[in-house]
Amino acid sequence: MEQEVQQDQGIPAEEKNNRSKKAKNEIVEWLKAIVIALVLVILIRWLLFKPFVVDGPSMQPNFSTGERVIVNEILYDIREPKRGEVIVFHVPSEGRDFIKRVIAVAGDTVQVQGDTVTVNGQKVNETYIQGAIDAAEANGGTYNVKDFPNEQFPDGKVPAGHVFVMGDNRPNSTDSRMIGYVSLKDIIGRADVIFWPIGEIKWINH
Repeated sequence: MEQEVQQDQGIPAEEKNNRSKKAKNEIVEWLKAIVIALVLVILIRWLLFKPFVVDGPSMQPNFSTGERVIVNEILYDIREPKRGEVIVFHVPSEGRDFIKRVIAVAGDTVQVQGDTVTVNGQKVNETYIQGAIDAAEANGGTYNVKDFPNEQFPDGKVPAGHVFVMGDNRPNSTDSRMIGYVSLKDIIGRADVIFWPIGEIKWINH
């Protein structure tokens, strides 16, 4: 122990100062890295992705009230929405945001008659609600109770710059059948991940 003390006392003051400066510089560099990482996280959080809370039953059985999803806000700056994608968009007349599924895009002709949905004359295979459709038919009814086109919206062709959307919970959803086509300008982004509740984290199938 005495020998170690003597060796320490023999270290020049200049070398001690250099070691101290080096340690301080390392701490500063670590702090810089942490700050940069936090800034990047904040930028990604606010510029690229946005959390959204599901409110209401309109997307059951695939989404439930209280679930939180991550919305990809940059995707539709690169390309337009595709059929089957779940999107979050703003509804000016309602003053709030909705989450629905894209059924048809610009130029498509869409028809909803009972539980049969056709786009450009081709029946859409809606596997994501097939169980609900089968259950309704087993009870002698239909899952969908609002057809399209209808008196309020008689034109079944999706105009340029718009999409046609519906909720998965067809009998309990306010969507394009009632509010008309959704402008691309009002779309916030695509719902990509359910991140809450923690035990139900999953990627969203489109």
